[in-house]
Amino acid sequence: MNSPVTSTSGSTTSRSQQPATAAAIGHGTPGGDSRTAAARAIHVSKIYGSGDTQVRALDDISVDFARGEFTAIMGPSGSGKSTLMHCLAGLDNASAGSVTIGDTELVGLSDKNMTKLRRDRIGFVFQSFNLVPTLTAIENITLPMDIAGRNPNRQWLDSVIDTLGLRDRLSHRPSELSGGQQQRVACARALASQPEIIFGDEPTGNLDSRSSGEVMGILRNSVTQLHQTVVIVTHDPRAASYADRVVFLADGRIVDEMRAPTAASVLDRMKNLEAV
Repeated sequence: MNSPVTSTSGSTTSRSQQPATAAAIGHGTPGGDSRTAAARAIHVSKIYGSGDTQVRALDDISVDFARGEFTAIMGPSGSGKSTLMHCLAGLDNASAGSVTIGDTELVGLSDKNMTKLRRDRIGFVFQSFNLVPTLTAIENITLPMDIAGRNPNRQWLDSVIDTLGLRDRLSHRPSELSGGQQQRVACARALASQPEIIFGDEPTGNLDSRSSGEVMGILRNSVTQLHQTVVIVTHDPRAASYADRVVFLADGRIVDEMRAPTAASVLDRMKNLEAV
């Protein structure tokens, strides 16, 4: 599948005629988008340990992720980007502040309701694919719905399978698929239940450049064609260039934001952050 933002030569281009710009936004400003937020953090902090060993992984972060938009979260190692995504996705608890998926507050949610929310309203694409080796591709894709006792929307499922180019691989097990194909199956699994938001934790980290481009094109198309909301954590400027927006973290705080990113503009900003 060809990415709508990648030329045949492999160079990345913007989806907008406007030049990429970046504006310092401090801790982030919730409610800045006119659309309803698919996910929102308000004054979120995450603290590990205490006393001399205390680590403030997130420091009073406020940020919205609009519906139907592709956002990449970037920052130097230890900046808090994975911690932020884990708090947003209900995989970790914030020490302070508010986290919502749609209109559901995650802080204080019971384990049972948190499990139900993650199963029914959130999709995940992990770096390590997390496919069950004994199941076929189609069985892996429908596994979360099978566990929930729900039948998939066949029209939607067929659309996802065809969009990701998996029709002729559905009967294959993970060991019979390439890394890129396995990640396509992981993307299909995340999309199949029509979640409100999809989170990706370094979704191209274990892939070669060609497979990485294919997977990012799939996530891009899931937003453009299937109207999904996608938030990924990545260290790769090329991967970030597929997003509508890049949010930059440093020392547990949001320090910058960029619209219509290109690989070059993201790389320059990351160099500045790492230098500081």
